[in-house]
Amino acid sequence: MNSPARTAVLLIGTNRADSDRLIACLSSAHPRDLAPSPAAAIEQHGRQRYDLIFIDIGYLKTDEQALGRLTRRFPSAGIIVVSSIADLRHTVSALKSGADEYIMSPVAAEEVLYIAQSLQEKQMLTSEIDYLRDQFWEVEAADFIRTNSDRMQAVLRALKSVAPTDSTVLLQGESGTGKGVLASLLHTHSRRRSNQFISVHCGAIPDSLLESELFGHEKGAFTGAAQRQLGKFEIAHKGTLFLDEISTISPAAQIKLLKVLQERQFSRLGSHQVLRTDVRVITATNTDLKTLSQEGRFRADLYYRLNVFPIELPPLRDRLEDIPILVDTILKHLNQHYDKGIRRVDPLVLEAFRSYDWPGNIRELENLVQRAYILESGPILRPESFPAEMLGRHDQIAPIHLEAGQTLAAVRRQGIELIERQYLKDLLARHRGRINTSAAEAGISTRQLNKLMHRYQLRKEDFKLTG
Repeated sequence: MNSPARTAVLLIGTNRADSDRLIACLSSAHPRDLAPSPAAAIEQHGRQRYDLIFIDIGYLKTDEQALGRLTRRFPSAGIIVVSSIADLRHTVSALKSGADEYIMSPVAAEEVLYIAQSLQEKQMLTSEIDYLRDQFWEVEAADFIRTNSDRMQAVLRALKSVAPTDSTVLLQGESGTGKGVLASLLHTHSRRRSNQFISVHCGAIPDSLLESELFGHEKGAFTGAAQRQLGKFEIAHKGTLFLDEISTISPAAQIKLLKVLQERQFSRLGSHQVLRTDVRVITATNTDLKTLSQEGRFRADLYYRLNVFPIELPPLRDRLEDIPILVDTILKHLNQHYDKGIRRVDPLVLEAFRSYDWPGNIRELENLVQRAYILESGPILRPESFPAEMLGRHDQIAPIHLEAGQTLAAVRRQGIELIERQYLKDLLARHRGRINTSAAEAGISTRQLNKLMHRYQLRKEDFKLTG
């Protein structure tokens, strides 16, 4: 494995043997300092910037606040705990409290380089996102633009291209994929951002009232019209009007909307006065408007007016790599409101999330995490706080399929294999695919563990993502 890029390293309290190995792994091209304790590190090196900090678990066991002080003084550094099998429980607590990684003592060169490179790649990605945000994105967009999905990156590139223009945008995607959030971002990053952003959920307004909602009415225009009401096209003048569930509007409303888009003018119900409007229109739908227009259920000319710049949002099942990011964002927002301090999710939950189909998309994920957040009393969202039907595969062993004529020995062997496979999956998920620590907990050698993984077709790479 190649040595990581030039890196400033600080070693805190590591024993002589581990310090020598770490220094040997991180060659002379990497500036490095040593400190006997966290307090000494802050006092002696607090003005310097470090990329990686290795700290012995012993100091975090005796001083629970030490990690917090280090992260505040060295906010850009990746913190790696040097631990032992006996201290795994304390190491898990350190990871929950903000440490980035851990490594077992005596340290191994390959693992040191792997962790150093992984953290550097993560830091580089964060820096790139920060740069993009500073160059174009508003600060409020920071959560939405975090993505590991190629399809979402294409969506963001399209948004970046069209946002500064006045083009009509058609957002397409299943319910719960974030079309409303994207519409708001389009407005925030447009030249109209200092003016109104008006959102109308067309599907939630009766046909008889939708025209009045959009175009306004005069007093006495219809029964119950006791006074003049301004329509959303009038209120959103110089701003942005977002029409959600556009496929639900009536044929009469379609005709009037087409006229506004073509001529930029309209009249209130009950009035002959022509009003002009300068509004950017963004629409959204979870149905195929092109098919509806071909079937005669939506005006084809209106469809072409709306479909100037279409953007398709992928469903959550097609961007599973973003689930940890989305969960992290949801937890951050929940902690801002309720401050329960829950910042992590059990790896088994994340594994189940990646196996789920997500018919309700991001909205369903938000609801599940919020429900678990309410139920949870500890610092981590555990499987017990989620619906059993979603996590059932981790709660029970699959039933054994018995065939006629099988011997007791064959049935027994089949049952043992099922239990062993489930045990290994849970074990590797807890340790994020690390062979040494998984084997140590199981009480077997790494060679035995590798043989069992080969037998049950388990790859350590599949479990690294669960962290």
